[in-house]
Order: sequence, then C-alpha cells, then structure tokens
Amino acid sequence: MLSRTKQLLPLGQSVWLDFIRRGHLLSGEFDRDVREAGIVGVTSNPTIFQQAITGSADYDAALGEGIARGLEGEPLFEALALEDIRMACDKLMGLYQGSAGLDGRVSLEVSPALARDTAGTIAAAARLHAAADRANVVIKIPATREGLPAITATLAAGISVNVTLIFSVARYGEVMDAWMRGLEQLAAAGGDLKSVRSVASFFVSRVDTKVDAAIEQRLATLPPGSTERLELESLRGHAAVANARLAYAAFEQAIATPRFAALRAKGAHVQRPLWASTSTKNPAYHDVMYVEELIGPDTVNTMPPATLVAFNDHGKVESRIRRDVPGARAVFDRLTRAGVPVDALIDQLEPEGVRAFAKSYDDLLSALEARRRELLAQRGAGR
Repeated sequence: MLSRTKQLLPLGQSVWLDFIRRGHLLSGEFDRDVREAGIVGVTSNPTIFQQAITGSADYDAALGEGIARGLEGEPLFEALALEDIRMACDKLMGLYQGSAGLDGRVSLEVSPALARDTAGTIAAAARLHAAADRANVVIKIPATREGLPAITATLAAGISVNVTLIFSVARYGEVMDAWMRGLEQLAAAGGDLKSVRSVASFFVSRVDTKVDAAIEQRLATLPPGSTERLELESLRGHAAVANARLAYAAFEQAIATPRFAALRAKGAHVQRPLWASTSTKNPAYHDVMYVEELIGPDTVNTMPPATLVAFNDHGKVESRIRRDVPGARAVFDRLTRAGVPVDALIDQLEPEGVRAFAKSYDDLLSALEARRRELLAQRGAGR
C-alpha cells in the first residue's frame, strides 16, 4: 500500500523533507524516507543546520578536514553545508530527472545576514549555486523588500529559486511579480525557461502562534460568556489555514493572467506555493492540520520528520486547499471586527523571522568557532 505522502502526488502535492543531517544521509534513513515515505525533495535553513551541526558528532571529521584547510567562520560552515547539499542532490537526482525537474530538489539558503542586502544576496546566490554544482539545487532567498529584486535577478540568471519567509498575501503578490519579472528578463536574454523552477515558501503555523497570542490578550479583557468572548474563542487556530487558502487563491489568479500565459507559451513552469512551518505548535490542535487542510494541485508541503511520521500514520488524504475561500476571507474580517489586527500581526512575522534565522546563524558560527578552537588545542596538546 502506498504511504499517505505518496498518495498526495496524484493530487498534485509533493512532500519535501524539512530536515537535513549528515548522519541521516549516510545511515540509509534518508533513502528509506524517499523509498517508503514519499519524500521527493529537501529544504534546509540556518536553524536546521545549526541543530544538525551543533547537535551531533556527525560533522567532527569534516570539521577537522576544514580546519586543516584553514577554514573558519562562514567558509567553514559553507563547506560543511555544501557537502550535505551535494549528497542529498545526488541521492535525489533520479527523482529530479524522472520528474523533468519538478522534484528531486534540495534547497540551500543564502546567509541570513544578507536579508537586507540586495546586491549581496544576488552575489551569494550565484556563488552558492556554482559551489553546489548540482542541477537540482535550489537557492533560497527571503521575500524581504530587499530580497525581491534579488529574486528577479537570480531567476533571470537561470538559477532556480525557493522564495522563503513569506507570511502575508500582500507580500506574496509582490513575490509572484518578482518571479514573473525574472522569467521575462530570462526570456528576453534568450534563456531557457524550461530549465528554471521556483517555489514560494509560505509560512503557516507561525501565523496561528502570533494571532492566537493576540486573541488570548483580547480574551483577558472580556467577561466570561459574553458574545464577543465566544466569537474570539471560535477563531483560535483558524488564521493560518485561512491565510494559506487566500494565498493559494492569489496563486491561481496569477497563473490565469495573460502575463503568465505568455511566459508559459515560452516554456515557463508555475511557481508552486510551498507550505512551510507545517508542524503544529499548539498541542491542543490536530497534529497534522497544516498538512490535511492545505492539500491541492501545484503545491509542496515541506514537513519536519515528526510531522511526516504523523501524517503517514493517521493523516487524511483529500484535496482541501480550495475549500471555502469566502470563509477564509471571513476569518480575517471577523478577527478585525473582534479587535485583533490580524494583518498588522502577520506583517510583524517577517522581521521576526529574519531575526530568528540570523540568531540561529550567529549561534551556529559561534559554536563552530568554539569547536574549531577545541580541535586546534587538542592538536597542539598532542604534539
């Protein structure tokens, strides 16, 4: 019997693993996830690499090799990360070729320190793409205001892009414009649009975490049993899925425009919405709600290992992404009327996400430096 995640493919949804670790790649576990659990891609980010490199001994030998080459700081991290990225790309190359480039993809993110640096992001995207040296690598660029022109330029250079840190539907509209602008520039330069793919990573669970916290603050001001209180209580845990459904509706509108039709005629592929941050943070909620509610055509769901296991154990396979879009809009209207400024709250998530990834990256570099000094001291003591 096919795993539940494999059953998503006929519905138009691919499952990418939101996790990468040297031991997982070498032990055979990753190959088993691909073979049995239906994984057809991988995403990584600074937090994932921080947890992988500092949370295991998997990288000690590679650290020693990097130190012997005189590497430290960011170059040392990139050397470790690129080994993992290339290994995952090689393991997924068959899927990449078999799906004509749709899947079998591995995402590598530019440094979070560049989130407000357009020129730096463009240069880093080109450098990392060349260093990875794999056709199925995808470069992740954040959807900050400064990241938008970098997305355009990177796509125009023929490099596949995973646009990350998207939270609001308004910013998503700008992302789709940047994506199509990049394809238009690539076409004008005589480039091959068929060879370029893009996904737009729309973060999900963080929206509920943010909005639910505001709901709780508002509830503290309302008397028990009041109509306003009952209304707010009924809205807990609904903002994230509503936001994603509205984003998908915007995606379908964008790919139905004459603008994209002209690009499609030249070989362009759609930029698939990718649902990120799909583990359920509130234990009171169904543990696979951000998978079940967002199944639909031309989408990707990137799942951390625990969510993957949970969905394959008891998830319901059913296309739901188009369900009740008017109801999704009503959720936002109801929250606003109830005194929860949902749009403003969602706008706060981008800078918070940038800061969180930057902190993970700084913590990672600090841990690598401490480990580098330890290994150098051990070598000195052994002489």
